[in-house]
Order: sequence, then C-alpha cells, then structure tokens
Amino acid sequence: MPTLHVCPLSRLQDTVTETRASHVVTLINVGSVVERPQGISPDRHLFLGVSDIIEPLDGHILPASDHIEQLLTFVRAWGRESPLVFHCWAGISRSTAAAFISACALVPERNEADIAQALRLASPTATPNAKFVALADDILGRQGRMVEAIHGIGRGAEAMEGTPFMLQLSRG
Repeated sequence: MPTLHVCPLSRLQDTVTETRASHVVTLINVGSVVERPQGISPDRHLFLGVSDIIEPLDGHILPASDHIEQLLTFVRAWGRESPLVFHCWAGISRSTAAAFISACALVPERNEADIAQALRLASPTATPNAKFVALADDILGRQGRMVEAIHGIGRGAEAMEGTPFMLQLSRG
C-alpha cells in the first residue's frame, strides 16, 4: 500500500532510510541547503523554494499556483512502488499541506474531511499552510472542501519540530 511520510529537515535522511522511500519533496526557503538523501536520484527529488507564509512578506516567496502545479505533476508521476517523503524545515506546515494536497489529488474519491482527520490522528502538531491548501483546493476544483476540512481539524499543538509520521492514501 503506497504511503506518504512527513518529517522535519533534521530527520530527512533517517526517514528516507527507515521507510525505504523512492521519492522526496522538499518545501523550504530559497537558499536553504538541503542535501539530497542517499539513495534518492535527482529526478526523484522535487525542490520547491517557498516560504511558510500566507501573505506577501519582503524577502520571502509566497506560495503560488506554480508551486502547487509542480507538486501535483511530481506526485502524479510517482509510481507508488515505494513511499514518498515530504519535508520542510519543521515538518509542521508546508510539508503537511503538501501531503494533504497529494492525498486529495491521488485519491480524488476520498473525502477531504476524512483525509484531514487521518492527518490529525497521525500528527497532533500538523498545521497545514492555509495558502497552499487554498491554492490546491482551487486547482483541484474541490469547491472549498479542502480548506473547510483543514479548518475543521484546527491548528496543531505548538511545537518547534514535528515528529515524523505516515499518511496512508486509502483508509485502513
């Protein structure tokens, strides 16, 4: 069964090794140094240089439709033969949004609220970036249901760094 994994940058190599992941999505500020995990080829690593913000801020890159389109293209090309890892700096906001968005895109028949609840159960600290979710909701034609589902689980518990977790694409 294909799985999505989320972790902070500090746990990236360990998470890739432990899960035997084949693909990685990095969502981190432009200029941040991220060493591609051992065993991940360049064509299986998507680097999205984007800040964890929801409104424009000088010196930062606001999430945009182009970032979501790149994410969707990458995850749709993933063969699901082995796990996919998402990470950002803390493993709380950008990466949890990307995992939620990917689950919604890859299993369109699954209810958004169900995916959001699974996300909350897997990670008490998950606080998906609202701008990412709103952009994806629009692109995927979900008519506000993704935004509503994330709003429904509320803000995650305060933490400096999230604990790595798994999100299954299907119920189970």
